[in-house]
Amino acid sequence: MNQLDALRQWTTVVADTGDFKQLSISKPQDATTNPSLILKAVQKPEYRPLLDETVKKHAGKPLDEVIDRLLVNFGTEILQIIPGRVSTEVDARLSFDTAATIARGERIVALYKAEGIDTEKRLLIKVASTWEGIEAARQLELKGIRTNLTLLFSFAQAVACGAAKVQLISPFVGRIYDWYKKSAGAKWDETASAGANDPGVKSVHEIFNYYKQNGIKTEVMGASFRNVGQIQALAGCDLLTISPELLAELAASNEPLEHALDAKAATKGDAKKVSYDEAGFRFALNEDAMATEKLAEGIRAFAADAVKLEKLMQESGK
Repeated sequence: MNQLDALRQWTTVVADTGDFKQLSISKPQDATTNPSLILKAVQKPEYRPLLDETVKKHAGKPLDEVIDRLLVNFGTEILQIIPGRVSTEVDARLSFDTAATIARGERIVALYKAEGIDTEKRLLIKVASTWEGIEAARQLELKGIRTNLTLLFSFAQAVACGAAKVQLISPFVGRIYDWYKKSAGAKWDETASAGANDPGVKSVHEIFNYYKQNGIKTEVMGASFRNVGQIQALAGCDLLTISPELLAELAASNEPLEHALDAKAATKGDAKKVSYDEAGFRFALNEDAMATEKLAEGIRAFAADAVKLEKLMQESGK
C-alpha cells in the first residue's frame, strides 16, 4: 500500500488545484480551488479556451459576474470527475464586507444550481476567515449554503468558525511554517521543526483536538503544504487538501504511514470551550503577529490574482 492509499484510510483526500485534467490520476474525494489556482490554470493552453468561451458567451455582463461564471465552469468540470465536493471562493476583495460576501456566495450557488448541481451536497463556498467573513458564513449556513473558511492561521479564527457552525475550515499549514522559518532566520533548525514539531502542524493539532473535545462538528482540513512530512504528520485529520505534486509524491512512496491524529482519542482531552465577541476576536488575532500578517498577506495575494484574472478576461473580450 502506498502512502496515499494509507492516508485515505483515515483522512478524506482533497486535491488543491484548478487543473481538473490531473484529477483522474490522483482520484481525490473533493477538490478545492482559489483565484491563484484558476489564474494559473487559464494561462495554460489547454484551459485558455474555457476563459475565452466564458467571456464570449457572457459579453456585456458585469466583469465580476463573468469571473464567477468562469469559476463555476471550472467547478462544474471538476464535479464531473470527483465524487464529492468542490470549493469555490468568493472574491477576496470582499473579505471585510459581510453583506457583499453573502450576496456573492448566493450568486455562485445560483450559478451552480443552473448547471444542475446539488449545491448542498457538492459545493462549499470559500470565504476568508476575517470577522466579517465568518459572520457571512454563519448567515450562509443558516440558509443551507455550506462554507469553507479559508486563510485560517490562528486558534482564535478556528474558535470563531466553530461557534458560527461553518461546515469546514482550512488551516494553512505551509504558510504558518513559512512565517516561523522566515522569522527565525539563521536560527531555524529544519530537523527540529519538522513533523509533529512543525509550527503549522502543531496549529492544526491544537484546533483538531479542541473541536473534538468540545463536540464541534466543523470539519478540519489542513491546507497549503510545503512538503509531504507535514501531510504525514497530520494523517487522521478530517480532510487534507493537497497539490497534485505532493499527491504524486505520496503515491510514489511505500514507506509505512502512522496514524497521527485520532478523533476518538482527541475527545478524551479537557480543553475548555472558548468564545469571542467581535472585540475579543480582533484583539486575539492582533496578539498573534503571524496570523495577522499572513491573513493580510493572503487577502492581498488573492485580490491581486483576481485583478490579473480580470485583465485576462478584458483582453480576451477585445
